[in-house]
Amino acid sequence: MSVAKVLDRIPAPEDRWDDASSAGLSSLDALVYRSNLLGSDRALANQGGGNTSSKGTAVDHAGNEQRVLWVKGSGTDLASITSGGFAVLRLDEIIPLRRREEMDDAAMVDFLRRCALDSDQPRPSIETLLHAFVAAPQVDHTHPDAIIALTCSPNGRDLAEETFGEEAVWLDYQRPGFDMSRRIAELLDANPSARAVLLEKHGLVTWGESGEESYRRTIEFVSRAASAIEKAGAGRFGLGGPKVAECGEQDAQVLLLASLPALRGALLADADSVLLEVDRSPEAVAFASSVRGPEVSQVGAPCPDHLINTKHKPLAVEFDPSSGGAAGLTDALRDGVAAYADWYRRYYESNVSDESRPFPMDPAGPRVVLIPGVGIVTSGTDATRARTARDLYHRAVAVEDAADAIGGFRSLTEPEAFAIEYWPLERYKLAQAPPTRELAGRIAVITGGASGIGRATARLLGHLGAHVVVADLNREGAEAVAEEIVGACGLRRAVAAHVDVTDEDAVAEMIGRTVLEYGGLDILVASAGLATSAPITETTLEEWELNYAVLARGYFLCAREAFRVLLKQDRGGSVVFVASKNALVAGANAAAYSSAKAASLHLARCLAEEGGPHGIRVNTVNPDAVIAGSGIWSSDWKAERATTYGVSEEDLPAFYRDRTRLGVNVYPEDVAEAIAFFAGPRSAKSTGNIINVDGGVPAAYPR
Repeated sequence: MSVAKVLDRIPAPEDRWDDASSAGLSSLDALVYRSNLLGSDRALANQGGGNTSSKGTAVDHAGNEQRVLWVKGSGTDLASITSGGFAVLRLDEIIPLRRREEMDDAAMVDFLRRCALDSDQPRPSIETLLHAFVAAPQVDHTHPDAIIALTCSPNGRDLAEETFGEEAVWLDYQRPGFDMSRRIAELLDANPSARAVLLEKHGLVTWGESGEESYRRTIEFVSRAASAIEKAGAGRFGLGGPKVAECGEQDAQVLLLASLPALRGALLADADSVLLEVDRSPEAVAFASSVRGPEVSQVGAPCPDHLINTKHKPLAVEFDPSSGGAAGLTDALRDGVAAYADWYRRYYESNVSDESRPFPMDPAGPRVVLIPGVGIVTSGTDATRARTARDLYHRAVAVEDAADAIGGFRSLTEPEAFAIEYWPLERYKLAQAPPTRELAGRIAVITGGASGIGRATARLLGHLGAHVVVADLNREGAEAVAEEIVGACGLRRAVAAHVDVTDEDAVAEMIGRTVLEYGGLDILVASAGLATSAPITETTLEEWELNYAVLARGYFLCAREAFRVLLKQDRGGSVVFVASKNALVAGANAAAYSSAKAASLHLARCLAEEGGPHGIRVNTVNPDAVIAGSGIWSSDWKAERATTYGVSEEDLPAFYRDRTRLGVNVYPEDVAEAIAFFAGPRSAKSTGNIINVDGGVPAAYPR
């Protein structure tokens, strides 16, 4: 499919209003319904962007009826907002602000806080005064692609006048706040026939006597703008067509597998945590591969909502798959990140002011990377933010193509962009995020993750902030654990990978899946295991080789593939082997199992020697008798060990407890705590070490 076919026009939005769904709703519930409708179409309202309001009456704490403004709370999302996401303010206290000549942001925020009807409510939207100063009962402010494209073109104002006449007024770009809100009110006073406001490089304001009228007016003006753009840009969409041939899926995967860890490593040079998301959608590939897309992208971000998550501009890599292979792309990404970081530091130093100086400079690397022939890669401090950057840049792609087609794309200037990026009111939104956890932004692969120690470790690392690949031969079990972690920790926080750790290709595929999903790797927990028990005279060659295949070869294969990624990433890492007390203590009737575990323990020591100069730590956790929830102990192993020690299977837990110095049983969660210690920063200066989690078995004391 050609670029022109993929990047051809901005479609008119669908009218989703349903009379039956909106009938009989309270004022606040009707506002929720309308907001959700607008937010459900991302071509109308970005993630976290836009704001809506409704004016009405409510009873205060003293039982007095008050005129109020319900307005979206800062940092909420229209698509998912509920009634609790709206602030309710005393309208009669806000309206007189129109008479003021000036009001700075801090004073505005403090004033609005004091107007709250309820003490326990969200902070009102940055653009609350806009909603208060527009007289209509219902007001919607959105950031539709078609409107932003229109207002980001040098020909946009003329096209808007031709399309809307006196039905819309145009406001030259202003940063949101008191001045912009008062100016909109003045424009509407001077133009009583206006039915909408077009905000240059920003968005659309509509209103109505009812929620339906305000909503449908948004749909109308966006549809008319889309139609005008389609007509004016006919034959010129597609940003000049393809400059670079698009890679097939297999070729793109080869390039990405080789280069993503290098990209992530380069970004981690200036950031504590980075997760990547690959966008191979037709639109992303077409934009990155077009003649003018990379050039147009450097003009800047189309609107404030975009740049908060994507920065002012992306990194556009100089690359052609037909002449540069994986090594060439890797070098281009590393060089490109370094050059971008130099630009960003200059951008910061050139624009920092007394207002923005209290806020530390963001990590200097790009959040969006355009790779010709391959697509777009976005980054964030976690997978959710990387996804948000991806989704918002999709909006930027549509806007930039449409604006270019109708006469050219222009964006916020660097000072305008910086004033939004480091605006205290926007920084407040970012500050609402919960504090980071110990393993925030780390990527962990856990083999044997479907049960026992592996499952407990996956759960714990997920709750500590890691993004977890739950790998296991038991596909359904791995999927269940991954789904549980996503449910508890959030979008994209875990994925399942089916793997046979004895299979070289399967292990490579598991690590490759991790790289493509998240961009790299930080932690490997080798926990996949099995056990057989028999006297040496009855141990079969098949049993012997099975133990060594899983517990020695499997650990070797997983560690080798992990090392390959960690070395490309060049930011260190942690490998944790789950061995056994039997790795240190000879056990009767378990020669195959015990010697294979000893081999894995010594492999860890060897790898600690190799990994140390590169910051890769390799440590071992030795559990003992972890019966609860274990796949191994649900096999014949339990009966065989009970026979070896001359006790019943029911008495085996008590037997193990009684032989420990602490007099305790060991559970998967206990072992997971030791693994998490080795995986994370608390053990940053430990490698080649062992932690026994066995309740204290004297024979296993390391010496």
